[in-house]
Amino acid sequence: MGSRQQPLAVSMGEPAGIGIDLALLAWCNRKALKLPPFYVRGDEALFLDRAARLELNLPIVSTTPDQASSLFAKALPIVQTGPALADRPGEEQADTAPSVLSSIESCVEDIHAGHACGLVTCPINKAALYETGFSFPGHTEYLGDLAKRYWPDARVRPVMMIAGPELMVVPVTIHIALKDVPSRLTSDLIVETATIAAEDLKARFGYEDPRLAICGLNPHAGENGAMGTEDRDVIAPAVETLRARGLSVSGPLPADTLFHPEARAHYDCVLGMYHDQVLIPAKTIGFDDSVNVTLGLPFVRTSPDHGTAYALAGTGKIRIDSFAAALRMAAALALPEKY
Repeated sequence: MGSRQQPLAVSMGEPAGIGIDLALLAWCNRKALKLPPFYVRGDEALFLDRAARLELNLPIVSTTPDQASSLFAKALPIVQTGPALADRPGEEQADTAPSVLSSIESCVEDIHAGHACGLVTCPINKAALYETGFSFPGHTEYLGDLAKRYWPDARVRPVMMIAGPELMVVPVTIHIALKDVPSRLTSDLIVETATIAAEDLKARFGYEDPRLAICGLNPHAGENGAMGTEDRDVIAPAVETLRARGLSVSGPLPADTLFHPEARAHYDCVLGMYHDQVLIPAKTIGFDDSVNVTLGLPFVRTSPDHGTAYALAGTGKIRIDSFAAALRMAAALALPEKY
């Protein structure tokens, strides 16, 4: 691409949700929000129809990934992917699942081919995808599978991070039932997750010696076995192993006293034992400006930290803060020399 900046690839997400709206409104506010160049893989007609519904008068152009950056200043670049889709905001449709998945995979393929510098994914509806045979718990796991296919020689172990200006968190177990967490939690899993988090905090986020705080699983981190033995028998040994490897790690720590401002001053990232343990505080503290980042991939991937919001699709009443933050973070991680 010469000296031209590589754009970000954006997957359109669930067509009936707010992903289309996010891309349209982000482009309209690109200068005020200082957004990097991006293109969306999706159906051009769908974007034109949604723009008309939102009464947005913006130019939309069908193009190729390698031409997107040069067109971005004057039009929203769409790379046609999948068949034409009817604009039916708020109406879940299982027959759009192939378009949703092909948008994601095509973006990954673009990055592998050198046409895009990173991926920003718009929200998907996993339940709708499950009805068509989608076998992955979520976006994170699906992207891990794609990474193994396109980068077969790379070490791939996707790890979810929610990153905001005031708090960064990583759940050790992700999309599993709460009752299954104790049996799935192992010292090796904690060590592996923490190691990947520390590596990416160094390599991509610029921390020389990232400080990791490790949550306990049980109330008061188990009270030395009085309220569950996992903290003593599973988490504490993992912490000792990580320390022996030279990482700055503290824990296991009671989760109920770990997220107030004074506590946050003593670490850079928190590892929780299950999804809601760390995502609830992360979204409470920074719902509108936190970003979902996938660590442990051979490419940069971010996404807004919210769902499809069917009720708001096509209404023009959405906030684009998290999507804008996801675009800026993806560009900063993929092109640190420019951002």
